Parts: sequence; C-alpha cells; structure tokens
Amino acid sequence: MKRISYMALLVLTVLSLAACRQKTDDAGVDIIHNPQSAGGYDNKEAMPAISFDSDVHDFGRLSAGESVSYSFHFRNTGNADLILSGASATCGCTVADYPKGRIAPGGEGYVTVTFKSAGKSGQQFQEVTLVCNAQPSRIKLKILAQVAH
Repeated sequence: MKRISYMALLVLTVLSLAACRQKTDDAGVDIIHNPQSAGGYDNKEAMPAISFDSDVHDFGRLSAGESVSYSFHFRNTGNADLILSGASATCGCTVADYPKGRIAPGGEGYVTVTFKSAGKSGQQFQEVTLVCNAQPSRIKLKILAQVAH
C-alpha cells in the first residue's frame, strides 16, 4: 500500500512540474516589432539598424555607495525609423534611459546607463538589454566596475 502511495505521489509531482513548465516563444514579439522576421529578408524592404560606438564601458574603481552614469552613443544606420521600445537590466542597481521617439535614418542618440554601487563590493558586471525594431531586436550593453569599501 505504501508503495502505491509513493508511486502516486511521484506521478503527481512529475505531472505538476510538467504543467508548470511553459514554453516561451518570442517569435510573436519579433514579428510585431521586426518586419524582417515577418516577411523574410528582402533587400528592398526598409529596415532600421542600430550601431553603437561601443557596447561596453568600464567605470574603473568606485567607492561603495557611489552612483555613476555613462551615455552609450548610437546611430541609426538603416533606411527606416528606429524605435527603442524597452530596456531591462540584470540588477535593480542599474537603470537605462533611452530616447522614446523615432530616430530617423542617419539620426543619433544616447542610451544613458546609471549604476548605483550601494551594497556592492568587488568586481561588478551588469548588462542592459535594449529592445528595438532593428535586427537583432535585442542589444546588450555592458558595464564593469570595481567597487571598493
């Protein structure tokens, strides 16, 4: 009887875990924000393209509690309006401010990343992921810092 109870419990546990696993598919988001993925690549189709001067910045040595910012310069090197639609960071200590409007072909802008070192110590590596209508639709900007107490 105990053996059946253990088997039943095991089966229920496996089924519960399988039910909790959901496949995430970002294809729907890419189709909405990226006409290239919706219709396949077509050289005649207008597409934005985002190019950063650099996607990494090292703040160097910081004192604990210090807050620092860096502006990543970019340009729309494509032939359609570029739209930045979101930014997320790997930690709440890092936030990004980005242009909310359309950036015309040839236009430029800045994504300003602010890092707050309060509660941090040692080597820090943080990423900000930008979402845009270019290909690829997600771009990672990276910051480094050495936080001393």
